[in-house]
Amino acid sequence: MTKPVPTTVRATIALLLLGSLGLPLATPVHAHPGHDHPVGTPAPTADPVYGRGWKPLKDIAGGPRQEHSVAAIGADVYVIGGIVPGATGGVVTTDRVEVYDTRRGTWRDAAPLPVAMNHPNVAVVGDRIYVLGGLSGGTSWQALRDSFVYDPRRDRWQPLPPVPAGLERGSAAMGVHLGTIYLAGGMRTLTPGPGGLQDTVATVSAYHAATGRWTALPDLPEARDHVAGAVVGGTLYVLGGRDRGQVNVRDTVYAMDLHPRTRAWTERAPMPTARGGLAFAAVGDRIYTFGGEGNVVDGVNTVFGQTEAYDTRTDRWERLAPMPVPRHGTAAVTVGDTVYIPGGGNLGGGAPVAVHDAYRPARR
Repeated sequence: MTKPVPTTVRATIALLLLGSLGLPLATPVHAHPGHDHPVGTPAPTADPVYGRGWKPLKDIAGGPRQEHSVAAIGADVYVIGGIVPGATGGVVTTDRVEVYDTRRGTWRDAAPLPVAMNHPNVAVVGDRIYVLGGLSGGTSWQALRDSFVYDPRRDRWQPLPPVPAGLERGSAAMGVHLGTIYLAGGMRTLTPGPGGLQDTVATVSAYHAATGRWTALPDLPEARDHVAGAVVGGTLYVLGGRDRGQVNVRDTVYAMDLHPRTRAWTERAPMPTARGGLAFAAVGDRIYTFGGEGNVVDGVNTVFGQTEAYDTRTDRWERLAPMPVPRHGTAAVTVGDTVYIPGGGNLGGGAPVAVHDAYRPARR
């Protein structure tokens, strides 16, 4: 059962519902006009229960955010793109970038993305943030080839050559190893709403940050989007996700040794809970997965609150304390030994919230 949400989320949901009445909401930027989709009915509300590794943090300063990506440079967590409440209701794609300073517990704005996008493919190489396409559009979100690199010292985005034609997608699993960014799966089209087209792909490719060269790798055994991905110990892991629809969730875990001579997919122990739209982050040899979408309760698509960890050494899963505020369409990143999880949606579909949590795994 979905757990209740706190007072701050109640205020957020009120903004979503009252936006059509002309109340002051932050005005986001569209890549294309006309992107206006309904927001779900609020869930029952109450205060969440923290503890067992979970800690509440300051809400996202700019307000609710969903279907964004995150990246960490030093002690700073960057929240990049996504969807936000529209000024006249529904949700719109944004170019906004906000930064959470984990040392001071404060938020600030950074230079916006040159192109507004949701589900951006984001990775860090060295001290730079790379965005290699994503989704954006009006009534139907389409894959973008636009790519950029961000220099945090100059607070500046620079254009990169576009993603090669045919490789563009959003919501891919991401990983970085020895200066190369890996993208696995993703989707080329997402039409929000019941029965909308969701064009999931099995494509796997690598981008060499130093040279700008793209390389094709063996496809995933099955297409996946809204999927978890991480590189641990020279192996790329792709966990869970979905295939052509929010409720078509999967529990599979695929792994590829990134050594050039052994690049082939193998299947590992499945997730305890099949989920799509989940957040994920690696801490040491373990990959932590949070929340997700596709939890069908009484015929209704709801969100998951599950927290589960995969041990890459033992090929085993562990169930951990659930999210105090269950949500999907969010993202997670590790700074030190703590995982930061800003934003997401607390209902199936588009329902952005500003909640920001931290999870600190128990020491082993």
